[in-house]
Amino acid sequence: MTSRPRADDAHPYLRAANAGVRHHTRALSTPAPPRPADRAHLDVLHAHLTAVHHLLDHLAETTRPPHPAAGRHLATAHTRLWQATSEVHAAFHLLPSTTPTQASECQPERLPEGPPVLTICQRHLTAGHIVRRKTTPTDLRAHTTACVR
Repeated sequence: MTSRPRADDAHPYLRAANAGVRHHTRALSTPAPPRPADRAHLDVLHAHLTAVHHLLDHLAETTRPPHPAAGRHLATAHTRLWQATSEVHAAFHLLPSTTPTQASECQPERLPEGPPVLTICQRHLTAGHIVRRKTTPTDLRAHTTACVR
């Protein structure tokens, strides 16, 4: 017989993810000279944002029928998070590569050279398909989703 989790313990993985983000932010804020972001860092951040994007998509879909206004707000958050995710993807491609063979821009007509370019671009394209199915061009008008500017 399993018991239901307490209300304050209903989302332990989200709390753990939040703790990880807080820890990372504190680690970047140490008195040591700050280091700029690198491609590996942005790849992991993009993965986190994409996971939250998928969660918001699910929450918006399940909340909208019984609570339309709340569902619309979650759908708006879903769109804005896509815009943030897209900016992280663009920043990734603008940073210098650690290996000279990696291209600095996203080239959808061919596969990227390898990780992390391969993983971030595949993840971004997959999330982009969800956005195009559920978001109108007007919703994204103030934002372009080009890989490199």
